[in-house]
Amino acid sequence: MQVEVKIDEKYKEPKVIVVTDKMTEEVNKILRRLSEEKPQVIAGFKDDVVEVLEPSDIFRVYAESGKVFAETSAGKYMLRLRLYEAEQSLDKQAFIRISNSDIVNLKKVKNFDLSFAGTICITLVNGTVTYASRRSVGRIKKMLGL
Repeated sequence: MQVEVKIDEKYKEPKVIVVTDKMTEEVNKILRRLSEEKPQVIAGFKDDVVEVLEPSDIFRVYAESGKVFAETSAGKYMLRLRLYEAEQSLDKQAFIRISNSDIVNLKKVKNFDLSFAGTICITLVNGTVTYASRRSVGRIKKMLGL
């Protein structure tokens, strides 16, 4: 497959054109992916103020005491989403579910400590330490190429 990007100032919005000799499963997959794209913004609540959180600023999303929170460099925000809803709205390439109550941003991981028997200790760049559940270890190791 060839990919070409053309910069033209007369276009105010990106425009995608697919040129092919026939419809294939690969072309259908590309079209489905492009049509399913949703803007990724999450509303976070902190001290009765709503802020728009960029997914790239989120270290992790986790459930605690029946509520869901997003941890960013600016602090902890409560989300009015269930954990599975937050997981669905976040980029699958950047975020991974590591337990029933925790989703981490892979781009914000400092290291993975595999020395623990049956689990993985994950340290984020902001110093937060969290643990993967035993069920998630295989998926995380596969993602890491181990």
